[in-house]
Amino acid sequence: MDVTAWALVPVAGMLVLAATAVSIVMVALRGTASRDRATVLKAVAEVIRALRGSRS
Repeated sequence: MDVTAWALVPVAGMLVLAATAVSIVMVALRGTASRDRATVLKAVAEVIRALRGSRS
């Protein structure tokens, strides 16, 4: 593999991860009352941290 491929693979991986996180948030917030959104976002953030392995 050349240098360009070594640079593009991590970038593409991060883009896929970011798009997945955004779609998880969009699905989680669909149909949620405004008073419950903070709780839902906190739970989604905890799930994403657990999937990444950096849970603190």
